[in-house]
Amino acid sequence: MEPLTRAEVALLGLDSPRHPAHVGQVHVLDPGPGFDHHQLRELVSERIAYVPRFRQRVRTVPGGVSAPVWVDDAHFDLDFHVRRSALPRPGTMDQLNEFCDRIMSRRIDRNRPLWELYLVEGLVDDRMALVAKTHLALVDGGDTVDLTQVLFDETPQPVATGQDWRPGPEPSPLDLLVGAAAARVNRPGIVIEDLQRGVTSVLGTAVAVGEATGGVGGALGDLASAALLGTAPAGSSVFLGSASQQRRHAVVEADLAVLRDVRDRVGHTINDVVLAIIAGGLRGWLHLRQSRIDTVQALVPMSVVDDGNEPSSLGCRVAPHLTALPIGEPQPVMRVHQIAISTRAHKDTGRAVDARTLAEIAGLAPATLHLLGVRAGQESVRRRYDVMVTNAPGPQAPLYVGTATLVSSRPVVPLPPGHLLSIGVTSYNGTVSFGLTGDRDAVADLDALAGCLADAVTELVDAAQEETR
Repeated sequence: MEPLTRAEVALLGLDSPRHPAHVGQVHVLDPGPGFDHHQLRELVSERIAYVPRFRQRVRTVPGGVSAPVWVDDAHFDLDFHVRRSALPRPGTMDQLNEFCDRIMSRRIDRNRPLWELYLVEGLVDDRMALVAKTHLALVDGGDTVDLTQVLFDETPQPVATGQDWRPGPEPSPLDLLVGAAAARVNRPGIVIEDLQRGVTSVLGTAVAVGEATGGVGGALGDLASAALLGTAPAGSSVFLGSASQQRRHAVVEADLAVLRDVRDRVGHTINDVVLAIIAGGLRGWLHLRQSRIDTVQALVPMSVVDDGNEPSSLGCRVAPHLTALPIGEPQPVMRVHQIAISTRAHKDTGRAVDARTLAEIAGLAPATLHLLGVRAGQESVRRRYDVMVTNAPGPQAPLYVGTATLVSSRPVVPLPPGHLLSIGVTSYNGTVSFGLTGDRDAVADLDALAGCLADAVTELVDAAQEETR
């Protein structure tokens, strides 16, 4: 039994029907012979021991006298979490996106461990997809990484039978009260955190504590989120507003070698090139919408070594960074230069972690890095921004889940309260994938944005080649 941290309680509090607080991953697999739902289930049963938090659930303390606690799920049911689904023929990427629309729009069951994993069969070319959902409160990057990170290996692995696991005893209400009292004695800081949590505001209390037993949704949820995060809903921006309960998803892929060539021609970093492509895509999309916006403020969580130069288990931590995307700049290469100026302040601190280091983290680290990026944005930023962009480089060699080969991977980044669009970027084995998440009603033209992003890649590549001839 372990109390939730203040950050974890707040992240639970931000989870509402209109803003589910989970990050998703969509992994397309070439199953090869022998890989099926049974093998996946056995692999999860074997590897989940590395992330014991994924067998725990949240319990509230009677009377709300202290923070909720993590406890072993006495009725842990792996079959509930590792699910099987299938697409109708022909199993296109559009159909997979529609599947994600439904799955990612639903909140995770708060009475069970806060994750779900779907093996989706029936994709074209006899492929499958592994679709993962993990709550933001579940992963801290230190003691707990994302489950999918520990499922992937550098070589195909036969799956052993998972070890028997016996949960700790389910605490009674009295046990919870006694545990809370003991925690206050042993960790006096908890008392201060409880006071801070209680006096922030009436709305803050409703979100940070009351949500642990149900949910704060609707207008109250949006207003509370705005009060806590400083993101005022609505206004004239196409990026801000009150979201519905449904989402849309799309993906755009680019050749990493081509983007590296652009980097070498114009200078700066792959991250600068990626952000310039996003700026170009948003520019084209806003033009289609006849919206006159010159600059878009992007919240871009970046990997850093902490102030004491003591990295986490991932070798880094993640801190939010506001970057101005120059939507009004018509020249693609100039957009790269302008973004590089904005991101240089982060690099000049000496705390930045380079992409190669991140890509060498064992397993599929982007799954964890995207979670940490969204957490950093939700927890720390009170300044107004338009769109969240997470970018996590992955390994540039094949990975395997059991005996299946990972073909492609993309993130599904949630919509922060008061926002209507999020973008996640992952590179893996020579491909850069841009995962787009939009509100189903407000961003009905998400496919048009995807098309504009693809055009922005071509536009920047052509401009970089022309400039260096």
